[in-house]
Amino acid sequence: MSFYTQDIIEKAREVDLFTYLQTYEPQELVHVSGNIYCTREHDSLRISNGKWCWFSRGIGGYSALDYLIKVKGCSFMEAMEAVAGRAAASPPSFASIPREEKPKHLLLPPPAPNNQAMLDYLKGRGISMEVLDYCVQTGRIYESRNKGHGNVVFVGFDKTGKARFGCLRGIGEARFHGDLSGSDKHYSFALPACGANPSVHLCESAIDVMSYATLCQLNGVDWRQHNLLSLAGVYQPRKKIAESKLPVALTRFLEDHPHVKTVYLHLDNAGPGRMAAEAIQTVIPKEYEVKNRPPPRGKDVNDYLCRRLGIPIRGAKAQER
Repeated sequence: MSFYTQDIIEKAREVDLFTYLQTYEPQELVHVSGNIYCTREHDSLRISNGKWCWFSRGIGGYSALDYLIKVKGCSFMEAMEAVAGRAAASPPSFASIPREEKPKHLLLPPPAPNNQAMLDYLKGRGISMEVLDYCVQTGRIYESRNKGHGNVVFVGFDKTGKARFGCLRGIGEARFHGDLSGSDKHYSFALPACGANPSVHLCESAIDVMSYATLCQLNGVDWRQHNLLSLAGVYQPRKKIAESKLPVALTRFLEDHPHVKTVYLHLDNAGPGRMAAEAIQTVIPKEYEVKNRPPPRGKDVNDYLCRRLGIPIRGAKAQER
């Protein structure tokens, strides 16, 4: 069995899938349009901007190693032999596509014939029809379906209204979630205020954002008057909190909305959420006021909403404060 040093492993991880296929398996590459490719074996696996996403399975990645392990079913050592072993035998002149190549091209999957399964799933999470109707009408959510796998597609827009962020959440028994190829976390899922509001409410996920809007509605508050923003997942601060950076979604939102000066944090009650809240409060510029408002009960905002409505809580086991 071959042995690979950490340096060789890191170099292998830098080889993107497009470069790998172009060098060793060019017959597998099928041009779709522009800089978008798929593979001959899987037409729903799209490659663009140095990343790849297999829409029908809801998985993706950057490197050829990820592809060989997740798609081809190789072990890590088999994948290393395919990438590093071939390179040692006949080193190609890799011209890896930069991970942050600009502009990114967001690959959104085609919509399903209808949104019924998605709506049933989100209503089962306690989201109100008023919030769902708004999100559907504005293109922020829709259902995609591929080879029997149903997904919710969450879409984020820049200030010009262009879709720049997208992520999938499975609505079947296999509950997976992940960002789409070409997705830019600077423009994560959000429900912007319909008027000028000097504050923003920050949640971890798109479902938490919609849950917070539903809680506002339950409390007789017009949620459309509030800026609601998601972090598109868990924000990971540095080990030394003071050296952390603000989440890119929050940074972009504050740049695009200079009148906003107050940030409400509705992050998870679990450990990572509390660390994220501490980091944001520590490193945010002094001109902003931060108010830490985690859910009164449960793991996250959706958990609290479900408890309040008395409906079953889905997902991981809930944690009480």
